[in-house]
Amino acid sequence: MSGPSGSEEKRVSSSPAAHVQTHGDRSPAIDANYGPVVTGDNANLTLNQAVPFPDPAAVRPAARVVGLPRPATPVFVGRDTALEQVKQALSAADEVVVSQAVIGMGGVGKSELALQYAEHARNRYDLVWWITAEAPEQIDAGLAELARTLVPDAARTARAEDAAAWVCGWLRAHPGWLLVLDNVTEPEHTAGLLGRLEGGHVLITSRRNVRWPGHTTTVRLDLLAPDASAELITTITGRTAPADRTAALAIAEELGYLPLALDQAAAYIRQTGITPAVYLERLRRRPARYYAKAADGDKAQATIARLWDITLETLTQDAPHAVELAAIMAHYAPDDIPRSMLGGGDDETAEEADEALGVLASHSMVDQSDQTVTMHRLTQAAVLSQLHQADDHTDDPACRTALAWLHYAMPYGDPATDVDDWPLLRSLAPHAEAITRHYPKSQQPEQLGRVLNQTAVFLRLQGEYRRAHTMFTTAATIAEAALGPDHPDVAIQLGNLAATHRDLGRAGEALPLEKRALAITETALGPDHPGVAIRLGNLAATYSDLGRASAALPLFERALAITETTLGPDHPGVAIQLGNLAATYSDLGRASEALALEKRALAITETALGPDHPDVATRLSNLAATYSDLRRASAALPLFERALAITETALGPDHRTVAIQLGNLAATYSDLGRASEALALEKRALAITETALGPDHPGVAIRLGNLAGTYRDLGRASEALALEKRALAITEAALGPDHPDVAIRLSNLAGTHRDLGRTGEALPLFERALAITETALGPDHPDVATRLSNLAATYSDLRRASAALPLFERALAITETALGPDHPDVATRLGNLAVTYHALGRAADALEAVTRAEQCALAALGTEHPTTCLLHQYADHLKDWFGLPD
Repeated sequence: MSGPSGSEEKRVSSSPAAHVQTHGDRSPAIDANYGPVVTGDNANLTLNQAVPFPDPAAVRPAARVVGLPRPATPVFVGRDTALEQVKQALSAADEVVVSQAVIGMGGVGKSELALQYAEHARNRYDLVWWITAEAPEQIDAGLAELARTLVPDAARTARAEDAAAWVCGWLRAHPGWLLVLDNVTEPEHTAGLLGRLEGGHVLITSRRNVRWPGHTTTVRLDLLAPDASAELITTITGRTAPADRTAALAIAEELGYLPLALDQAAAYIRQTGITPAVYLERLRRRPARYYAKAADGDKAQATIARLWDITLETLTQDAPHAVELAAIMAHYAPDDIPRSMLGGGDDETAEEADEALGVLASHSMVDQSDQTVTMHRLTQAAVLSQLHQADDHTDDPACRTALAWLHYAMPYGDPATDVDDWPLLRSLAPHAEAITRHYPKSQQPEQLGRVLNQTAVFLRLQGEYRRAHTMFTTAATIAEAALGPDHPDVAIQLGNLAATHRDLGRAGEALPLEKRALAITETALGPDHPGVAIRLGNLAATYSDLGRASAALPLFERALAITETTLGPDHPGVAIQLGNLAATYSDLGRASEALALEKRALAITETALGPDHPDVATRLSNLAATYSDLRRASAALPLFERALAITETALGPDHRTVAIQLGNLAATYSDLGRASEALALEKRALAITETALGPDHPGVAIRLGNLAGTYRDLGRASEALALEKRALAITEAALGPDHPDVAIRLSNLAGTHRDLGRTGEALPLFERALAITETALGPDHPDVATRLSNLAATYSDLRRASAALPLFERALAITETALGPDHPDVATRLGNLAVTYHALGRAADALEAVTRAEQCALAALGTEHPTTCLLHQYADHLKDWFGLPD
């Protein structure tokens, strides 16, 4: 007979993917809770009724979809061979993904070649889509924009990565498409996308002449030939006399036959009405070596700098507003600058900006559409170089204006509820990042901090935690410098920053920030202010993440007291605080105390909001989860069933929150021994989540893990194995290889290997899971005890009880310290230890351990609990086996 084993991961459902809003920076969610948890004065929970993504295969546009940044130029010379190479490379059938990279230096015409191919071949494809792809997040953003074209209602409220994942599924289901990834900086940025696609063509442009993923072939684009260069200039200018062609050849030589430079030079000649010979004379007054120095030796940038200097000389006299506008726009990201932002809300200034754009476009300095403006990166660099020639450029009026316009354009509502603002926020985010780079850290203005904070709040909602973390870091630094270290707003910024540390699995780094935020708020606003309740809740949630539930308990208790005093005992905010506190009691093994709190929270919510409100479903789920902790699955079942019914009625049958409720109900069926009924629910939950969030979302990994667990309950471990592997791959890709959630996935996969009798394959997975958890959460976290027990049980399977013993002993010590000597998990650890002592022939030690375990289970769970009964039986077995006295 074997005793209890801690080797199985507990399968719990994640909190519903809802937006949580308080009158503060954020609210905590408790991992053990079966629903969202918020805290603080005037806290409320908003579940946006997002439209789920439809089945990709069922979406068929009525007409060809074309999304190109601008028309191809009618003057396209000297590139016939390169264009033919691209056509030949992309002539394969559509059953596979064919990728082609056009490589070359900046300004050589890679993007124009791609545009020419897209224009020539557009009738061949059902969809042609252009993505500026300098960074991975831009690829996701471009794919998300395609989703908003194909299914605008579903994509409007979706995170960029979820919309991008749906688009990948759509492309797989609809062969015959062309994606252009423009200006890729790192080949590995495209690898994941190429691996997910089939049935179409991908055309890449890049400066990088390196090995590209998969079977990507390359076309190298060199400088134009002299004759083609002269033809480009004479065709654009309309000056074709022999003398003009001779001057054009000389201009081309001066400009190094760089197409972007030739185009801008020709535009200048045409716009000003001068002859090519006059332009050549002006160009020669600007020696290349001077501009090469100004451009740090970049040949292409130096060439454009010479041209900008000539253009600047003319525009300063004839159109100074165009020079000013170019200087302002150079501080933004180069692509997709919203025209609505230019002018900063002043009608007269906006009209001047429109006129200036016409002038700049006529000189080929910018490309413009009705909605956006693009400035080539080399042109931006040249403009900035001219602006910063002076030694002291710390006071840059163009930069200040650019920031003021961006601040005006930024919507300052709550991104969690004002989903109509999401497209604008998404378009402004790259410009917020770009303008930040133009301010020295010691001179970042308060206005920049507000822009970054609002952008980061949006990015965090989108799951872009790393970008949000960077912005919150800068915003907190700015706030402290502007307001002083003890201002309440600094506490809010610290809370924002701490939140992203937790999102990234770094709760230990969040802790000192939350402590400082609480101290600031208490000092500034007094100990009983609602803002203090928010800070207390955030700090308590961080302690819970760190496995220190006993430290979280008094903080949640105090937050509840403040909220009751401020809002009254029957306010829905009090119900939320009760839920926070109840979850902590459950963490501490005091589920019976949690039960009364959850019942009161449910009663308050039903009375305040009505019996059919989605928040009532959350309260029902939390109460049911507490019954499950008490091993009263039959009492939990009707509550989970009612929660599911409310959620389906309120949000629709395909909402992602419905998937979570289905998972809750399925877990209860499994607890009741009805795994076959659980299986159908888990499958439906997975289908809803994949459709709503895309196949690569971490939420899908949770559903896959739950479904795999049900297969294991049914003895179908081989079917579980593939699901666990996919769940691990999704989690690693989304959160990084060192995130605590990866350790959970590794442990579940290892457990499946053990079920299949492949203990040797399980061992390194359990070892890696332990290493990740110790590094991420610290050596004394309760999750470390679980990992140690998993690993020790595997050693036991391998008949290595002596290796298992110190791991089980350490797991027991961690659990007792973290959760107290009477926690049910302590009984489990003692039971594991007793089995190991038994295997080593240490009968007295085994009996002592199992006796302690039985006493602990009796105190925590009661006489009739299955764990108590099992331990009692095992103690009797040991006495009989070894002939020990009672």
